[in-house]
Amino acid sequence: MSVRLRPLVLLGILVLVLMALSPWLAGLDPLKISVAERLKPPSARHFFGTDDFGRDVFARVAHGARLSLWIGLLVAGFATLLGTAIGLAAGFFRRADPFLARLVDALMAFPDILLAVALMAAFGSNLGNVVVALGLVYAPRVARVVRASTFAQRSTLFVEAAVSMGASDLRILLVHVLPNILPVLFVQATFVFAYALLTESALSFLGVGVPPEVPTLGNMIAASQLYFDDATWMILFPGLAIALAVLSLQLVGDGLRDSLDPVLRSAQ
Repeated sequence: MSVRLRPLVLLGILVLVLMALSPWLAGLDPLKISVAERLKPPSARHFFGTDDFGRDVFARVAHGARLSLWIGLLVAGFATLLGTAIGLAAGFFRRADPFLARLVDALMAFPDILLAVALMAAFGSNLGNVVVALGLVYAPRVARVVRASTFAQRSTLFVEAAVSMGASDLRILLVHVLPNILPVLFVQATFVFAYALLTESALSFLGVGVPPEVPTLGNMIAASQLYFDDATWMILFPGLAIALAVLSLQLVGDGLRDSLDPVLRSAQ
């Protein structure tokens, strides 16, 4: 299967790679305090200015972007694995479908941010719990897509042939069904990645996500509220980093969808 990526998709990938590598490119300590340089505007010495503790905002944005991307990647992986397992079971086993489908519908009835806040209130605020909570929030999205794709694959001739030859259910799912829905999974995972990055930033902004002492983009925006009028750069640059990361992920997801979908690919 050949994948031809458009220039905008390659640009999105390049932006994400640069954001992931930016802490090493910056070469600055995001926790270094300098009271004498607090609330300095952007300059040649501090590209994004300094915050209320004199910390370099560029360094903090660089480290915060990397951590936010890392959290989003872990959430996307966890949600994809859990959602795939639920979706395969619901789409292939008729007896399990009513229960699993209603469970997925019930979880998706809650707004993402409200369900995430409720789970974080139950689990507690730390990095691992953020990944688990957001993974549980977005796993139903993956499960619904996988369930629909599994339904379509279950009625194909090669699956019916495998059933008639006595292949086990596990073999049919792993060998015949799962490989054929991988393109859909890849695309869905990129969208979950973007959703998770936004929701993690919202949780940090609300104070129920990653602890405040950890430099994430959401924490930086939350800490800059008091200085919005006097130090706009403190909230501007973290916000731009979030928007740029989400836009890049959407470009990658759209490009993968267009490249992996045979109908869209033939129309290009």
